[in-house]
Amino acid sequence: MEGEDIKVIKTRQFGKRIISLYKFLSNKKIDVISRQILRSGTSIGANVSESVFSESRIDFRHKIAIALKETNETLYWLDLLNHGDYITNEQYNSLRDDCSEILKILQAIIKSSKSND
Repeated sequence: MEGEDIKVIKTRQFGKRIISLYKFLSNKKIDVISRQILRSGTSIGANVSESVFSESRIDFRHKIAIALKETNETLYWLDLLNHGDYITNEQYNSLRDDCSEILKILQAIIKSSKSND
């Protein structure tokens, strides 16, 4: 995907990991949490992708802000899964690190877009 934005690439890769986690969790019979993390974890990339073709700076910032909220929610679900022993510490740390990296990228984008006003 030559020329693609790094935030789009990272959020797509993370979404794929969340889908794999969802498949893994489907064997654990925790449907509510697995659906929640699937929704929030894949919504990050969907909102980032939408921001690429936003209609204005305000629209762009709004889509990135939604992605930021979804990222934070995903971190919450990851914490619950880890504390409930549904995922290993290794799985948790890897997913949390990726999610935290995306969180920092999105925060920087919002900060930079506000300073450009």
